[in-house]
Amino acid sequence: MFDQSQIQEFKEAFNMIDQNRDSFIDKEDLHDMLASLGKNPTDEYLEAMMNEAPGPINFTMFLTMFGEKLNGTDPEDVIRNAFACLDEEGTGFIQEDYLRELLTTMGDRFTDEEVDELFREAPIDKKSNFNYVEFTRILKHGAKDKDDFKDENMQMFIFYFMFVSNLYPIEHHCMP
Repeated sequence: MFDQSQIQEFKEAFNMIDQNRDSFIDKEDLHDMLASLGKNPTDEYLEAMMNEAPGPINFTMFLTMFGEKLNGTDPEDVIRNAFACLDEEGTGFIQEDYLRELLTTMGDRFTDEEVDELFREAPIDKKSNFNYVEFTRILKHGAKDKDDFKDENMQMFIFYFMFVSNLYPIEHHCMP
């Protein structure tokens, strides 16, 4: 199903979310991850997220969930809505500095060099806004330039956001 490098990328994404390092993504891990995004999730909200998984979320379950999602089952609006949670004004953009801060300060943090590499290949305008609408279009339909988004770190970047969006239904994407 996946080659060794893809499995390694999934493992890194899993470890980024499994903040207590117990080999399971649990309610506390989700709470800590969302808190690091500036959210204050309720117990009910976290329970609803956890109940979307068919069982305990160990690495095998995580790999299975994302295998299904990456095989084209995710509609664009699901991915876009995961990013929209970070876009309080609903503009279709996320400030590059804010995204950099999230990527370098939480979980198995990206280095500044890795983020620089991600941003070199991401749709970022002259005002330093990450265009997540265009990014989502490229993920689902391919880049206009066949060399766009060739970096493997880009996949890990999207795994993080997809985990949040795919673990629970669309109507629950953004915290109240």
